[in-house]
Amino acid sequence: MISKKERQKIEQICEQALRKATPSKEERLRTILFCEGKARELGSELEKAGVKAEVEIQGSIAKDTWLAGEKDIDMFILLPKTYKRDDFSKVLNIVKKAAGENWLEAYAEHPYIEARIDEFTIDFVPAFKIEMAQEAKSSVDRTPLHTEYVKRHLNEEGKKEVRLLKRFMHGTGTYGAEIKVGGFSGYLCEILTLYYGSFCNTIAAGSKWREKEVIDIEGYYEREEDEARKIFQDNLIVIDPVDRGRNVASAVSESRLNEFIAAAQWFTKSPSFKFFYPDETPLFSKKELDAIIRQRRSTLTFVRFQTAKAVPDILWGQLYKSLKSLRTAIEQHDFEVTRCAVWTDEETETILLFELGSRFLPSFKKHLGPPVKKSEDSERFLLKHLRSEKTISGPYVDGARWMVETERTYIDVVSLLGDKLKDGGKGLGIATLVSGAFSKHFEIIVNEEIVHFYQSNPKFAKFLVEYLISKPPWLQ
Repeated sequence: MISKKERQKIEQICEQALRKATPSKEERLRTILFCEGKARELGSELEKAGVKAEVEIQGSIAKDTWLAGEKDIDMFILLPKTYKRDDFSKVLNIVKKAAGENWLEAYAEHPYIEARIDEFTIDFVPAFKIEMAQEAKSSVDRTPLHTEYVKRHLNEEGKKEVRLLKRFMHGTGTYGAEIKVGGFSGYLCEILTLYYGSFCNTIAAGSKWREKEVIDIEGYYEREEDEARKIFQDNLIVIDPVDRGRNVASAVSESRLNEFIAAAQWFTKSPSFKFFYPDETPLFSKKELDAIIRQRRSTLTFVRFQTAKAVPDILWGQLYKSLKSLRTAIEQHDFEVTRCAVWTDEETETILLFELGSRFLPSFKKHLGPPVKKSEDSERFLLKHLRSEKTISGPYVDGARWMVETERTYIDVVSLLGDKLKDGGKGLGIATLVSGAFSKHFEIIVNEEIVHFYQSNPKFAKFLVEYLISKPPWLQ
């Protein structure tokens, strides 16, 4: 039970956070005028080209739940259902003219354009105009239905509560359904707020979520939660109020879910403004960084290369896939990877980080053979290793089995990575864009050798310090 004094403290913190999280009148007016102007401009270009379409702003701006400083705009080009998916390319060619020069084309379930115009980043998304979710041909077709649902159910007080929840998730690193984060989307925050009624209620409930928690605001699976758990194999299940066949929380990773639960638990016990706006991470000096790296007595191995040009979701998907593939290759050669991570500025520089117990391995390894009593298996084992130039010792009997000591192909992880990546990492499962970047140039940096890049790149420096600290700001 929260005391009156504790409740007052939480209310004061929330009021302070809400003031900072709410866009000013000037920002609101500037954003809305920009959106309306771009929508009219694009609508006019589409009409000139003979395309029947409605240009609408979707997402948090349309629902008035966006946070101060956010510059992301979702602009949908809604086509009649009589059009075909092939018509998207014609629409996007028109969008490219309206977007100017700084744009990228991307493909998720369908093509879309991401453009930077003035201070804003706009996703131009072609979709079909539908009345019911069952008519959707792709997930984005439902987005206008999501916007309509939230606008219909969320009042002015509710918008404040959504902003608090979004800001809390930003502050705890759990906000964002994009691949880079694997956290809670804005729409998910809105549904949670509608379901629980307020930010504080959501935090209180979230701190007690059990495994595969089911939240069903429209009661599609009322008294049938076990059925929902069978249908949706996800960590958290939040039934889409406009589509009973979709889990709004499917993008939330296990780590992000549990980070939110942990933060919610701690906030109820020790509320602080830092949950919403954590302090800036202080960077280490060169001397401090050297000392911390030496103190770890591990091997920090950095693979540095030029960033492949792609929209963030595509880029991060390929980076995570490549990180996993490289980790597997390293471990297959008996190196112990304690942790790994990715950093990129999404424009020029990318680094894959692998922390190993040791850079070097012994020159040989033991290989366990078959039981002596299995004569045929033993014969094959002996013939193989007696003839092998890699055999250093043996074969010999150890207990009930044959044993042999063989020469390792790689005893230095730097040599391993250098050899495996010189052709782009072919055969390792490296993603296409990353493999292409490796083929052009890459650099392998170990431990204190990273100091020069650390000092020249503040964004990477922040990443590395946070990696080395590895403690949520709200716990500090």
